[in-house]
Amino acid sequence: MLEGEDATQALGHALARHLCAGDIVLLEGPVGAGKSTFARALIHGLGVPDDEAVPSPTFALVLDYPTEPPVVHGDFYRLTRDEDVWALGLDDQLEGAIGVFEWADARRAALPHVDLVVRFTRPVDHARIVTAEAHSARGEVLVAAIDAACVAPR
Repeated sequence: MLEGEDATQALGHALARHLCAGDIVLLEGPVGAGKSTFARALIHGLGVPDDEAVPSPTFALVLDYPTEPPVVHGDFYRLTRDEDVWALGLDDQLEGAIGVFEWADARRAALPHVDLVVRFTRPVDHARIVTAEAHSARGEVLVAAIDAACVAPR
């Protein structure tokens, strides 16, 4: 359980230290559960300066960040078909990059692979419950990193 936005951001920063080129992370959960807060912190943790805005890609659908490795941040909320995902040109964008996608649960089949699914729920006003599910060997490493960050002293 994450208490508040600061804890969600800390977890995003912690996971960022373990991501490598080629990793694909999906963020799932209802509106307001913490997906965008987590994604923003993760992207800042990968090297985007803290004073630089990391907007939600809800309307742009996909935003790129020139970190090392690069980050592709997408939001598939408005996409209704798997074909719409590939119409975005992700095959080229994901080459050598980290992919972080919000609302991707319905479009999973359109992605080349998935390493990690992070689910957010918000049963009470300020707390968030986060569960992480590995979908590859890399995903298992990332789940272990999330588990370690969640039990580490604050």
